[in-house]
Amino acid sequence: MSIDMDGPDPLYVQIADLLEARIAAGSIGRRLPSVRTIAQEFGVAHATAAHAVQELTRRGVVKTTPGRGTFVQAPAEGPDGDGGGSAG
Repeated sequence: MSIDMDGPDPLYVQIADLLEARIAAGSIGRRLPSVRTIAQEFGVAHATAAHAVQELTRRGVVKTTPGRGTFVQAPAEGPDGDGGGSAG
């Protein structure tokens, strides 16, 4: 998958979507790549890559610990252990 530089969605949203999909697929482990690595991989500015990471943080997908890095959050589970939804 790649980003559409001329598409209607902001680049940072496209990158965040791709990274989230990689996390869900298990191709990104516990630690997110650095902002510099993300910027180089997608050919975008450092600020755009940082904005994508901020978007993932806003979504609750990752958590940044200053001086340590950005880590994938465990999926939230509901009280019955099914991911939060209720049947019925």
